[in-house]
Amino acid sequence: MKQKDIALIIVIAFVSAIASLLISSKLFVTPGNRQQKVETVDVISSEFQTPNARYFNTDSIDPAQLVQIGNNNNTNPFSGSH
Repeated sequence: MKQKDIALIIVIAFVSAIASLLISSKLFVTPGNRQQKVETVDVISSEFQTPNARYFNTDSIDPAQLVQIGNNNNTNPFSGSH
């Protein structure tokens, strides 16, 4: 190899080292930049607040109650006999 080739290889290696240093600093996160703000969770307590009386009261409709339409005493409705 000629002396000119060795100098060119050294210059190319130096330029590529500087370029890789600059690119890696943009791609990889430094430990100082790894900090992230997160929401904190409220403490869970054993106390229960009573629900709003407008929606949960004793006079409200109970959708789980059995609804009977008419006076049908057939205990087996799919038997085919009335």
